[in-house]
Amino acid sequence: MATHAKAAALALFDGPILSRAIGDAVRKLDPRQLARNPVIFVTEVISALVTVLGLRNAASGTPWGFALAIAAFLWLTVLFATFAEAVAEGRGRARANSLRRARTETLAKRLLNPADRALFEPARANELTVGDHVLVEAGDLIPSDGEVVEGMASVNESAITGESAPVIREAGGDRSAVTGGTQIVSDWLVVRITAAPGATFLDRMIRLVEGAERRKTPNEIALDILLAGLTIIFLIAVVTLVGLARYSGTVLGVPVLAALLVCLIPTTIGGLLSAIGIAGMDRLVRFNVMATSGRAVEAAGDVDTLLLDKTGTITLGNRMAAAFIPAPGVSERELAEAVVLASLGDDTPEGRSILAFARDRYAVSPTRPETAAIVPFTAQTRLSGLDHDGHSWRKGAVDSVLQWLGGADAPAAFTAAVERIARAGGTPLAVARDRQLLGAIELKDIVKSGIRERFAELRRMGIRTVMVTGDNRLTAAAIASEAGVDDFIAEATPQDKLAYIRRVQGEGRLVAMAGDGTNDAPALAQADVGMAMQTGTQAAREAGNMVDLDSDPTKLIEVVEIGKQLLITRGALTTFSIANDISKYFAILPAIFVAAYPELGALNVMHLASPQSAILAAVIFNALIIVALVPLALRGVRFRPIGAAALLRRNLLVYGLGGIVAPFAGIKLIDMLLALSGLA
Repeated sequence: MATHAKAAALALFDGPILSRAIGDAVRKLDPRQLARNPVIFVTEVISALVTVLGLRNAASGTPWGFALAIAAFLWLTVLFATFAEAVAEGRGRARANSLRRARTETLAKRLLNPADRALFEPARANELTVGDHVLVEAGDLIPSDGEVVEGMASVNESAITGESAPVIREAGGDRSAVTGGTQIVSDWLVVRITAAPGATFLDRMIRLVEGAERRKTPNEIALDILLAGLTIIFLIAVVTLVGLARYSGTVLGVPVLAALLVCLIPTTIGGLLSAIGIAGMDRLVRFNVMATSGRAVEAAGDVDTLLLDKTGTITLGNRMAAAFIPAPGVSERELAEAVVLASLGDDTPEGRSILAFARDRYAVSPTRPETAAIVPFTAQTRLSGLDHDGHSWRKGAVDSVLQWLGGADAPAAFTAAVERIARAGGTPLAVARDRQLLGAIELKDIVKSGIRERFAELRRMGIRTVMVTGDNRLTAAAIASEAGVDDFIAEATPQDKLAYIRRVQGEGRLVAMAGDGTNDAPALAQADVGMAMQTGTQAAREAGNMVDLDSDPTKLIEVVEIGKQLLITRGALTTFSIANDISKYFAILPAIFVAAYPELGALNVMHLASPQSAILAAVIFNALIIVALVPLALRGVRFRPIGAAALLRRNLLVYGLGGIVAPFAGIKLIDMLLALSGLA
């Protein structure tokens, strides 16, 4: 898909994005903006304090180089933190620009009388109000979001979905919603405007992708509170060290205390937290899914119950021929030839699948006799067939065919075959010729290839899958067993879906579901993650907190994986941030107190050159590690469908142990470079 390809092609570090991000990072140093991030705000205040002291020392002629060096790298720590957020926002802004190019100053034909298409006046798209009726004809752009109230047309939605194939939009039903910025390819529509200027779907997409409407999620807020608490604790601890140092005869300068505090507080995760959240939204956009809030993305990561429609999600969508079962005394070849003739008037997907099955399995191709009279399939008769040269062939529902045969009793073998098909969840059809019953056709829902394995992965992740279908319990049970879902809701009504979601939520679990119809709207609104289809109704799109631009219900599984990746990335980098503080203790604390307590030299396991180089190396590493982790924050930690316990073990091993080991190597390398440069 075009949009998907463009999004994927966006480089992790694009030149124009980087150049603008540098300027944005400097502008974000505004304390009023940084106040939202307590860790980085404290770092900025300390940087300013150390800078002032260093400049005062320089003016008074006292040693000032060490203080200003500490100040410089403290400022870099703050700048790298704002740079990470600016890069994430820049990537979103680039995607928003591609969307904005799809929006133009469109002239609309506003109807003066909705009942008369001939009376209209020109109006700009931004002048349309909710309730206005507009006429859009072939070649016109749809000026705003709306509902089709009259007509049927082919619509090119590639500006929104990236899908080049036009879709049909018509009044009534579940294909009546249209989106501003899409184009009529053929015919005409009368559209009732449902969105105010600036509140269209495309407008909301642009604001969300740019990050203008991103709100912190509950987990982000909780982590912010934790980081603020740790900052306060370490601030108290550093202030306490002043008294301990004086007691031991050690004088601690403000630059040293500042370096210690900044290295102790979790600046790494504090600087990357916002970028992780923005990148999570960005990953959804790359999958052509729009979330109305970061809360929805985060909730997807915590989902443990997944409601999926059977048709089109678990199965291919149309029942297909699976077997021809002849009646006693009839050969399979004879039945196949009769089936083909009886199906020439059945233009349904099932009818086409029957012809394809006969061709592939029995090499019988449909050939229509020139003088034959086709009997088309209708919902009333539930039969299709052909009359030719005094002979008649019929195929259809079992009771309809038996009625056509005059109500004759079916052979016991035929009845047993029909019952077996029904018990297996299939649909039996009967075939007859010249008032003689020839056999049965088995139609069955074809479960999508690989879907069972996907459900097994979800089960390993602790997610329960539930199939929703309007089929009877017997059919639903057969499909559920074949697909490997954990539970199913048969003969489902909108009330059944809503009641099930409420019951599961009452047990403390989070629920995700996909839907496209107006009847899905209550359940979409109730679900923690409600993914509406772009091709669905306006009511469904407004009720859900996500919209899939490709209208692929199976994508809900990918959405859950993206949500989990967001949580995993945040957890992994938090673990790394806290773990790498341990290495800094071994660098700074011995350097501070080794003069008063020579025994602390045993803690200098890295054998750093001098106390000053040890402190400076720790501060430099603390700044550089933020920018080094920006690609991981934007790309996300790789997701694997494993259980929570295994995930925790991997996190502790890779990011916990790695967070301890990496700073030892990094600080030692920086110290060696400082020594070689003569700055130690």
